[in-house]
Amino acid sequence: MKFIEEAAMLHDIGIIRCNAPGIYCHGTEPYICHGRIGAEMLRAEGLPRHARVCERHTGAGLTRGDIVSQQLPLPQQDFLPETMEEKLVCYADKFFSKSRPDEEKTLEQAVRSLSKFGDEGVSRFMEWHEMFKTED
Repeated sequence: MKFIEEAAMLHDIGIIRCNAPGIYCHGTEPYICHGRIGAEMLRAEGLPRHARVCERHTGAGLTRGDIVSQQLPLPQQDFLPETMEEKLVCYADKFFSKSRPDEEKTLEQAVRSLSKFGDEGVSRFMEWHEMFKTED
């Protein structure tokens, strides 16, 4: 449990080096790179498992095909959540926004946000929803 709590707290650490003035981050890197940057920061601190959570939480994970087709400034490789912890942080992250941290998105809002980037990510997200959903 300690690892998942730490990973959840650290998964967005790379945002500090990104240019995202709407959330008071005035770095120089593109926002899309925050997961990869955070992973590099955590690997440098000897935290490879936490680093994997960082680099795999963007969207519902990114495939090499996504990176190539969208010409994203990331290494051309898959960044898909593989472990249960990576999937859980990625899933939970879709219900919150850095610009509105006090508001939790509904499932429908999370899906709508992901759908802008294609059906593949939505399918992964819905698989995770079946794994992690709780009854209210």
